[in-house]
Amino acid sequence: MDKLLSVIIPAYNEEATVEQAARTVAGVLRDAGIAYELIFVDDGSRDGTWESILRAHEADDGVRGVGFSRNFGKDRAIFAGLSRARGECAAVMDCDLQHPPELLPRMFALWEQGFQVVEGVKRGRGEESALHRLCAGGFYALISRLAKLDMKHSSDFKLLDRKVVDALLSFPEEEVFFRGLTAFVGFERTQVEFDVAQRTAGQSKWSFRSLVRYAISSVTAFSTAPMQLVTVFAVIFALAAVLTGILYAVLGRSPGGWLIFLGCLAVLGIALLLAGLGIAGYYLGRIYRRSLGRPRYLVSRECGR
Repeated sequence: MDKLLSVIIPAYNEEATVEQAARTVAGVLRDAGIAYELIFVDDGSRDGTWESILRAHEADDGVRGVGFSRNFGKDRAIFAGLSRARGECAAVMDCDLQHPPELLPRMFALWEQGFQVVEGVKRGRGEESALHRLCAGGFYALISRLAKLDMKHSSDFKLLDRKVVDALLSFPEEEVFFRGLTAFVGFERTQVEFDVAQRTAGQSKWSFRSLVRYAISSVTAFSTAPMQLVTVFAVIFALAAVLTGILYAVLGRSPGGWLIFLGCLAVLGIALLLAGLGIAGYYLGRIYRRSLGRPRYLVSRECGR
């Protein structure tokens, strides 16, 4: 019996790309003789994404659809698809075809050779602006250092063995970071390089604000370093205050300048203290949301069960 490849494709406001993605990915896999199922996950889209998924299903019964009750985020959409995957392995890729489907047969062949994680690694970042490249590079360098995981060239384009899928689904946390967790689980892994293709239609749904929120959530999911930085700054400012006092006692004749400096130092220290309370509050908020036991997402409709 042929081994089944499940392809998870999250989609948010992608009515213009769903049907083309389904035709392209299915065509590549059919030509390679790979049994497949395509699982589109509609992440609470406000356009006709769900209707496009239904049409893709009518054209190809290998296409399945999952629709969220509202927008829950890309990572949760990926996990919803993984939870419904029936294949011996599962691939994750973007709906806009910037992850090249032509690589899927090669990734599948590497999986058959025994690799349990086949990760797509970007050679370049396509038409992204220089600022976006700089921010993305800085973020992945930072989280790699903090989490002690190599994620500098990470992407969501991956093929995972069933053991890896089951391991990911066993994690109980509500807020999931797919790239980080696939790096965390380990397993036998290899990489395939790719160039980011041009979008076939539509535009990116990531705003600067959503990228910042994603970065904060990802860093705090894998490291407590932001909380520890508060302690470091507290020690630095305490030493600075002591040193300033000593210098004033030894050298100071006019107290005005030293007092102003100490006042500014105190205000900055208070600001950092408040920032530290905010960081601690963010971590406590994560714990609180976890204690509520709410589901990661809610599914309102499915097709092709």
